[in-house]
Amino acid sequence: MAGPADTEALREAVIYLAAAAVVVPVFARFRLGSVLGYLAAGAIIGPSALGLIQSPDAIAGLAEFGVVLLLFVIGLELKPSRLWALKRDIFGLGLLQVLVCGAALWGAFVLTTGFTWQAALVLGLSLSLSSTALVVGLLKERGELNTPMGERAFSILLLQDIAIVPLLIVVAAFSRVPNADAPEGLTLVLGSLGAIAGLVVLGRFLLNPAFRLIAHVGAREIFVVAALLTVMGASFLMASFGLSMALGAFIAGVMLADSPYRHEVEADIEPFRGLLLGLFFISVGMGLDLSVIFSNPLRVMELVLVLMLVKFTLIMILGRLFGTPWGQAWRLGLLLAQGGEFAFVLFKAAVAGLLITETAASLFGAVVTISMVLTLILMALVRRFLPEQEREAPSVDHLERPDGASGTVIVIGYGRFGQIVTQMLHARGVDVVLIDRKPDQIDLSRQFGWRVYYGDGFRPEVLRAAGADNARMLIVTTGGGAWDPALLEPVRMALPHLKIVVRVHDRVHAMRMIAAGQELVVRELFFSAVEMGRMVLRELGTPDETIEAIVEEYVRRDSERLALQVASGDVMAGHHTMFRPGHDWRPELPETALGEIPADIDAR
Repeated sequence: MAGPADTEALREAVIYLAAAAVVVPVFARFRLGSVLGYLAAGAIIGPSALGLIQSPDAIAGLAEFGVVLLLFVIGLELKPSRLWALKRDIFGLGLLQVLVCGAALWGAFVLTTGFTWQAALVLGLSLSLSSTALVVGLLKERGELNTPMGERAFSILLLQDIAIVPLLIVVAAFSRVPNADAPEGLTLVLGSLGAIAGLVVLGRFLLNPAFRLIAHVGAREIFVVAALLTVMGASFLMASFGLSMALGAFIAGVMLADSPYRHEVEADIEPFRGLLLGLFFISVGMGLDLSVIFSNPLRVMELVLVLMLVKFTLIMILGRLFGTPWGQAWRLGLLLAQGGEFAFVLFKAAVAGLLITETAASLFGAVVTISMVLTLILMALVRRFLPEQEREAPSVDHLERPDGASGTVIVIGYGRFGQIVTQMLHARGVDVVLIDRKPDQIDLSRQFGWRVYYGDGFRPEVLRAAGADNARMLIVTTGGGAWDPALLEPVRMALPHLKIVVRVHDRVHAMRMIAAGQELVVRELFFSAVEMGRMVLRELGTPDETIEAIVEEYVRRDSERLALQVASGDVMAGHHTMFRPGHDWRPELPETALGEIPADIDAR
């Protein structure tokens, strides 16, 4: 029997889910975005409004894993080589953004507030950080993460995550309550660098063999457990050295970006990511202290405007200095103009160090939350009024990805049948993504230079991870008997734009597929048998014109017979169309083209 604590936890879970289920669809309906809906839901149920939840901090730790999982998924999509190509934006533009925006806000706070210069510096650097969860969510939602502007924004956000440790060191250095047990700054930095290096080594040499072993076992739930363990283990390692958990998850994702198991891992993580990221924004909304806003609304809005105008202007200028066109630079500035979730961490540390008061932390916490809301509203207005032709095209690096991370055609099954189909597509220059469930086949294919990804191709979430939203066709080449046509139904419902071509086992399997609405089917032995018949007729001395006429007629009759069988559901239907001994059909060719059957061949 459930105790009072269990009942209370269940009550709160119902409130969270109900608030999201009611509020988020309303905001999505008016094209304001799901993130704004989650923030509003949190504000409504939080202690400053209806008070249905009195302790927002109780779920803060769990909710933070939404950001962690988001960064892990982003890492899966960013190969190490691509990350290295972004080094100028990460360590150049990103570092300048933090320093320049932090210095400008520091100056503004020193001139316009009564904070000490140390407190003003901590506040300025804290507010120089933007919201990774919000910005990356917006970019993914709009399909702009792989555009030049999206990559530049992500580079800045990544440097901000890395900057958490140095910023915590700055807060500790200014603290009026020094901690004698805290490690020295140099020790902490060296330990952090060692943790990052250790995680890279573990990811490179341990993750792939571990997932290969689990794939051999074939238990999907163990694969899910392994994926979650990878994320949480990497996060724990980084958190142990005072680094961002999200940074650890991101590095783990990057280490798996080249892995054949990345699509299956992403599909298994995705439900947790969506749920926990929504919970994160609800927790941010619940943390909004409405009493602070209502007691001094002009002061709050003044600080919000200063924050957003300073960051918008400086980021736009910095982006332009790094080669971003003005049309993209102003959007980059607008996208990153808000405060971020890591500001709350630094505010808490500043309160503990007696640099700012609890009231000041609540005030600036409200400023950060409102700046997030305003960013969402402004970006929604941009989306509504910006002409479609002015929106940015994807980066060339992502349009021409030779590793097959996204493609025009997705092929499920890379056995003998799938290999032939794929090579024909490559001959035409078609971009193909290959998915298979056999680890041995995947390893063998990699030896020949083929990149095949592990996963269940009948799961829509795996197909989405493989780029199905932007693909045109799905080809199912798996063998192993007459599998159930119902396996395709979730794919059709989730991805109705995909044209599907299916390999079927035999005529009866083809009948079941067509009856289920799958029109494009290829029997695995049909055309090889036709080709053998063509070869035999040629060896018997039959002229090529006669052979082609026979093949054409046979294929026509077989198609007619199959249509009759599907319509009636009777495998015996249409048997009159079959060629039998003594048939009276003759190809319509000149007599000289018919040829003669050698006397020693049974002509029956």
